Amino acid sequence: MSEEQKKIISSSKILVTGGAGFIGSNLCETLLELGSEVRCLDNFATGHRKNIEALTGNSSFELMEGDIRDLETCKKACGGVDFVLHEAALGSVPRSLKDPITSNEVNVTGFLNMLVASRDAGVKRFVYAASSSTYGDSENLPKVEDIIGKPLSPYAITKYVNELYADIFSSTYGLDSIGLRYFNVFGRKQDPNGAYAAVIPKFVMQFMKHESPVINGDGTYSRDFTYIDNVIQMNLLALTTKNEEAVNEVYNTAVGDRTNLKELTQLLKKYLSEYDAEIKNVEVKHGPNRPGDIPHSLASVEKAKKLLGYDPQYNIEAGLKEAVKWYWENL
Repeated sequence: MSEEQKKIISSSKILVTGGAGFIGSNLCETLLELGSEVRCLDNFATGHRKNIEALTGNSSFELMEGDIRDLETCKKACGGVDFVLHEAALGSVPRSLKDPITSNEVNVTGFLNMLVASRDAGVKRFVYAASSSTYGDSENLPKVEDIIGKPLSPYAITKYVNELYADIFSSTYGLDSIGLRYFNVFGRKQDPNGAYAAVIPKFVMQFMKHESPVINGDGTYSRDFTYIDNVIQMNLLALTTKNEEAVNEVYNTAVGDRTNLKELTQLLKKYLSEYDAEIKNVEVKHGPNRPGDIPHSLASVEKAKKLLGYDPQYNIEAGLKEAVKWYWENL
């Protein structure tokens, strides 16, 4: 990120929706470190107060408790802000299969509310969390932004609808937006608890308790696991780019490498064993494949490199070492 881009951030007021969540809270923290004023909107459905506890004493940080499903709340949250980082959503494919209505209300109605509120408030740019689930049943590897398949879950449908709405708002109302298709993000502050916990924090916690994690399937399913600091870099670049070609586009937010679940558990055992030697003896079990899961996910990040200047700093090994250290010290 250039000095000019840092200056844009330090002189701006930025709204982060879902700012108490895993990705949102990390973004809030970084934005404050870079000197911006930050407003965090969260209803704490999946976010945690502990994630932003250290920020609440900062005079440049404002916490607004509210729900994006309420348009008036969204309008209030967008008042006086320069940029929006929209992270608020109900994640998880299994959650959406169990309760598609709530996923749609939050991810589609809530998203549309935020677009309307951003448009009406004259927000300069709306950067939002899209998803790799949008690729659906497309078997192309690596995934490139303009080739997608048929969605395989209600969650995937909601995230694709987000992209369609953002495109309409840019062409019809002139609201600049950039969508970031996140690929299996992991790192500090990611919640290991709950029915819909992501695989890395869940497995870390189980290994630390000497419990056997269960891999869905035979372990050959692979993902482009992406460390949080790469995602922060992408958000900052999307927020501040002056390249007109780069705006009103969607980008893969990933590393451009894939790791299967067998390899992932081996790496976790290796790094966790440095803190507790017994962990290397914990057995890994296997269960059935999850419905709605795609077998393989690998992103091309060439578009982001070319148009945004993206340069991911953490591969899976470097990211896991950082994440494991954080969990060991904080769980």
